[in-house]
Amino acid sequence: MRLPVRQGTGRFLVLAGVFVCAACGLVYELELVALATYLMGDSVTQASVVLSVMVFAMGIGSLAAKRLCRHAAAGFGAVEAVLALVGGCSAMALYAVFAWTGGWGGPWASGPRVLLVAFSLATGLLIGAEVPLLMELIQRIRRQDAGGAVADLFAADYVGALVGGLAFPFLLLPFLGQLTGALITGAVNAVVGGALVLGLFRQDLTRRARLLLVAANACVLAVLASAAVLVDDFERAARHALYGSDVRVALRTDVQEVVLTGGRDGRPLGLYLDGRLRVSGRDELRYHEALVHPAMTGPHARVLVLGGGDGLAAREVLRHPGVHRVDVVELDADMVRLARRDPALSALNAHALDDPRVRVTTADAFDWLRGAPPAAYDVVVSDLPHPGITASTKLYSQEFYGLARRVLGPGGRLVVHGGPVASRPHDFWTVEATLRAAGLRTAPYRTRGRFVDVAAGPGRAPADTAPAPRDWGFVLAARTDPGLRLDPSGPRPRTLTEASLAADARAAARTRVPGLPPSTLVHPRYAG
Repeated sequence: MRLPVRQGTGRFLVLAGVFVCAACGLVYELELVALATYLMGDSVTQASVVLSVMVFAMGIGSLAAKRLCRHAAAGFGAVEAVLALVGGCSAMALYAVFAWTGGWGGPWASGPRVLLVAFSLATGLLIGAEVPLLMELIQRIRRQDAGGAVADLFAADYVGALVGGLAFPFLLLPFLGQLTGALITGAVNAVVGGALVLGLFRQDLTRRARLLLVAANACVLAVLASAAVLVDDFERAARHALYGSDVRVALRTDVQEVVLTGGRDGRPLGLYLDGRLRVSGRDELRYHEALVHPAMTGPHARVLVLGGGDGLAAREVLRHPGVHRVDVVELDADMVRLARRDPALSALNAHALDDPRVRVTTADAFDWLRGAPPAAYDVVVSDLPHPGITASTKLYSQEFYGLARRVLGPGGRLVVHGGPVASRPHDFWTVEATLRAAGLRTAPYRTRGRFVDVAAGPGRAPADTAPAPRDWGFVLAARTDPGLRLDPSGPRPRTLTEASLAADARAAARTRVPGLPPSTLVHPRYAG
C-alpha cells in the first residue's frame, strides 16, 4: 500500500501508537481497580475481579476482532474512539452511581457492582481487539515473518504498559485525581488513535468512513472536554450526595481521602476516611473511652498510640495522671496537620497533639515497630481501621502483635480495636485468636455506639439522618491476665463504668466463634 511517509517512518508511527494505546489501556485498568478499592474496600478482591474480567474479555475481544481485519484501519479507529469514551468516562460513571444510589451497600448494591464488571468487560474487549488489528496494520506497511511482527508489537505494548503503570500513581493520581486523570487519558487515546488512522491509513478508508471517524472522535473529545470542565462541580455534587451539604473540608492526601463535615453551628463533627465514617461527634467519646481507659489500669507513664492521627485517643490518654510521654505513630501527615489546625477537630481532641508530652511520628506502624526499642512502653493503643480493610490486614497479624509485645515493658498492656462484633464476629474473634497466638492473654469486650454509615441513603446528610446502632469491639491483652477493669485512681469516664464494662465483656463473649486460626502476613484470615 502507498503511505504518506516512508515505510520505516510509518512503521515507527504505528509502534508509537501501540505504545500510547497500551499506556492508556493500563491506566484504565488501574483506575478501575483504584476507584473500586476506594469505594468498596478490600483491594485484593477488587483487583482480582477487575483484572480477571479484563483479561478474559481481552481474549474474547481478540477473537471478535478477527472479523474486522479486512477493514483493519476503520476497525482500529472505531475501537479507539469507543475505548476512549468508555475508559475516560468510567470513573465518573462509577462515582456517580456510588454517590446517588447510596453506595455499595443496601438495596442498590447490585447496580454499582454490575456496572464495575460491565466497565471491566467492555474495556477488556476493546483492548483485546486492538492487537489483531494493529498486527494487520503493521503487516500492511511491510510484510515480515509473524514472529518478528509479534515481537515488535508486544515490545511496544509492554513498554507502553510500563509507562502507563508508572504514570498512574506518580503523575495522574496525585496531580490530576482519578476523574480528571481518566478523562485526559481518554482524550489522548482518542487523538492518537484517530491521528494514526486518518494520517497514515486514510487511503484504506472511503470518504464516508473518514467523515464518520472524524465525527466520532470529535464527539468523543467534546464529551471528554465537557466532563473535564464540569468535573469540579460534579465532584462537589457527588460529595454532597454522599456526605450531605455540610462538607467543610475535602482533601486527597498521599494516603487517603479525608472529609470533614459539621463541627459548627451546633452540628456534630464527622470525619470520613476514604468514604468511611471514622469519627462521629455524636458518639466518638464512647469509642475512645472504651478504647483507652481499660488499658490505663496499671503502669502508664509511657504510652504508644498506633494510628490515632485525629488526636482523640491521645486526648483520653492525657486525662490520666502520671503520663510522661505519648508517642503517636500515624501514616498520614496531612491527617495530623488537620487535627492540629482545624478549629472543630482540634477543639474535639482538646489540642492533644500540641501537648508537650506528645510526639508524633509519620510512619507505617508495622515498619516503625520493627525498629522500636524493646520494653519501651507501658501501654500500646492500637487505634487502626478494622481488619476487614485489606490495607490494614498486616496490622492485625500475628507478626505485628509479636512486635507490639516486644515493646511492652513489665506489666505492659496492649489494647486493639478489632472492628464491630455483632456484624463481623469472625473478624473480631480472629483478632483475639491472633493476639493469643502472639503469646498474649486476652480480655475481649465491646461497647455500643450510635452513628450513621455513608451508605444510609442517597442524598441524605449524615448529620441529619437518624442514627443507626452499631458496636465496636476491643481486645485488651498482656503477658499475664489483663484483668478488665478501670483504674480507681484515674479519671472517671463519662460513658463507661465497671458494671457496663463487665456487661460489655459478657455481651462480646456470647458472640465467640471458637476454633479460629490466627492471621499471619502470608495467610490473612479476615473477610474483605
